[in-house]
Amino acid sequence: MTKTYSGFIAIIGPTNAGKSTLMNQIMGRKVSIVSHKVQTTRTNLRAVKMVGARQLIFVDTPGVFRPNRRLDRAMVGAAMDALSDADAVLLIIDATHGITDTVRGLIEKIRDHKNIFVALNKTDAIKKSELLPIAAELNTLAPWGAIFMISAMKNDGIAEMLDALATVMPESPYLFDAVDSVDVPDNLYLAELTREKIYRYIHQELPYHINVVTERVDVDEDGVLDIYQKIMVASEGHKKIVVGRGGAQLKKIGTAARHDIQDQWGVNARLHLFVRVEENWENMAENYTDQGLEFKK
Repeated sequence: MTKTYSGFIAIIGPTNAGKSTLMNQIMGRKVSIVSHKVQTTRTNLRAVKMVGARQLIFVDTPGVFRPNRRLDRAMVGAAMDALSDADAVLLIIDATHGITDTVRGLIEKIRDHKNIFVALNKTDAIKKSELLPIAAELNTLAPWGAIFMISAMKNDGIAEMLDALATVMPESPYLFDAVDSVDVPDNLYLAELTREKIYRYIHQELPYHINVVTERVDVDEDGVLDIYQKIMVASEGHKKIVVGRGGAQLKKIGTAARHDIQDQWGVNARLHLFVRVEENWENMAENYTDQGLEFKK
């Protein structure tokens, strides 16, 4: 009888280190939203990747930063909670930023874990001569299982990294079906695709004060999805920015989100977006639990 192996790998790192891009590259499709803005991933997202007979269950966590709002504390708390159940921890570092104070703090939190690995990401954007001192210093900071040089954007070094991570997965029955898959509720995934487009088209600090909720999904007799989503904002001023002059901004967001939903799911869809002012949404517990977060007081 063939032995099977299955385990959890927590992906952690500072904001904008490339964790979501890496997750998408590993899975070969979009499973986590990507933005040039920091603090975009809000929830722990699990993705199952088979490497031979070994099942790797990746947990893409929110980026770690100094929390101010309750939402921030919930996001950072989710990242730290993921470490407790992990069979391995993969720290992602932006090679162009090097070893920052945030990175040093993360290393202190994980250095005693039994299986720790580090991936220097965006190595295509830095000279090799500048990488070597970073790797040398990392070797002095923790007993790494390996230091990987990767480019998540260009898929460089990913296959070798997966092979190495697979070797430390514990012998176990498969914890999920033995196929590549993503463990995230459909309604949350749909909401995340729309939130990504808000980050793309709105350039002020406003996106950090926005939440998207999929309220319902109907299917008509032709199999077309009618998706109804609420965009929550904290003020009338924020609402005006999202809607735009004559509704132009909201239309642009909705069109881009609808196209992405159709591409990702292979369906026809109509997306109905409604902007609602809910001044206190960031302090309402249900808005955290919908995203798989714990409400932090």
